[in-house]
Amino acid sequence: MIIDIAKFIETEKPYWQSLEKILSRMEQDHGASLSLEESRHLHYLYRRASSDLGKVGTFSSEPLTRHYLEALVARAHSEINEQRDTATKFSLLEFFRFTFPQTFRRQVNAFWIALILTVVGSLFGGAALYFDPASKESLVPFDHLLGNPTERVKLEEASNRSENAAHGTFSAYLMTHNTQVSITTFALGLTYGVGTIIMLFYNGVMLGSIIVDYVAHGQSVFLAGWLLPHGSVEIPCILIAGQAGLVLASALIGWGKRIPLSSRLRLIGKDLFVLMTGVALFLVWAGIVESFFSQYHYPVVPYSVKILFGSSQLGALVFYLYAAGRKREKEAN
Repeated sequence: MIIDIAKFIETEKPYWQSLEKILSRMEQDHGASLSLEESRHLHYLYRRASSDLGKVGTFSSEPLTRHYLEALVARAHSEINEQRDTATKFSLLEFFRFTFPQTFRRQVNAFWIALILTVVGSLFGGAALYFDPASKESLVPFDHLLGNPTERVKLEEASNRSENAAHGTFSAYLMTHNTQVSITTFALGLTYGVGTIIMLFYNGVMLGSIIVDYVAHGQSVFLAGWLLPHGSVEIPCILIAGQAGLVLASALIGWGKRIPLSSRLRLIGKDLFVLMTGVALFLVWAGIVESFFSQYHYPVVPYSVKILFGSSQLGALVFYLYAAGRKREKEAN
């Protein structure tokens, strides 16, 4: 029962105004869709306004407030039902502008863990190769990287990749392979995160050993020009796949939460789907870049151009993940 109607209205009015603001934006832009977090907030405000309407309805002295809430709840009900009807429509632009970056930031703690595991693995792999060069065969499982880096650079620069007509096939192979690695890293979250942790650490070991090997042979410029164009997207994608795997593992573990497992998995289901869909789409681009750009070396493409491209791409990706969709998040709050 409401004891003080004036205080009640003063307390609840900000929630009504927030709901009205969201509804006005949705009514002005019928093509707009809400992120998962925004949809949850809308439903919360709708339920709260509906409850407030029931309470205000008991006071005949507040007809204006009652009429206002009736109209507000009716608008919210209409928009929510319309959102359900259009929920199956997928907008690629909406996904990249809002859904993916917002989901990434919502689960960013898992990303930092994935990054730390990879960095620790890189330090371990680099140190292992530096102190024991004979361990290279165990640390680097790729045959074309087992030889002397200087000799490989000479061969790469001497070969004219522009005469190779198999770029399309190679690009498709890279997309498939990198997607498989990412899916595996994510799926191993089902081992309560143990498999995901091992995959992230092992990927770091390979990366660190390769970096130390090429730097030790004076091939830092070649390494940067070779890895940055595609690696600036490919490596973050593997980290995001690890992020998704760790989120899955956290839901499985529960951490003492008194919530059924099915409910915990339901809460993160859409986030996992969004993260892995984004990974797959970005890896398509990484595969194209690796096949049609990264594999061209000096004198066909100057290393400075490749390094500038890769560095700019990495900077743009970091900014995108940090900033994209923030304005809508603030408006929803």
